[in-house]
Amino acid sequence: MPPERLPIGRIDQVCVVVRDLYRAMERYRARLGIEPWRVYTYGPPLVKDLTYRGRPADYQMRIALAQYGNLTFELIQPLRGPTIYHEFLERQGEGIHHFGVFVPSFDEAVAAARAAGFEVIQSGRGFGVHGDGGYAYLDTEAELGAIYELIEIPSERYPPEDVYPPVSS
Repeated sequence: MPPERLPIGRIDQVCVVVRDLYRAMERYRARLGIEPWRVYTYGPPLVKDLTYRGRPADYQMRIALAQYGNLTFELIQPLRGPTIYHEFLERQGEGIHHFGVFVPSFDEAVAAARAAGFEVIQSGRGFGVHGDGGYAYLDTEAELGAIYELIEIPSERYPPEDVYPPVSS
């Protein structure tokens, strides 16, 4: 009997973990023309329910999101941990960390991933204006060569803390 499939229709996001978010945004703007970047700080108080390696957690990271064609490009700078981003930087330095998949139901997607034999190694929920939105990183690296993230986009996001490059008036 073949193994259960992950709830992946297509790759919607690519993420690079970096040490300095603003330097990275400038590099990607200058070299690839990716802009504008919307910047958020994820962790308390914005993200309500955090886990790391199966336990409640208190971590924080700064993220930047930009559209690159149909793909969402994400940069993450870990601020406080431990996190899987800190582990990644220590193990191999900056680079592509994970592929993200947008899912309609966070709970259903996580249940399907678990049924397929993959556990959640880090997650967060409740970063939307209405307390919705969630992300879960799956322990897929050993079998699939990369980490996959399940992302339920909130119905309404908070405004970004910053936009880079700054919008001229």
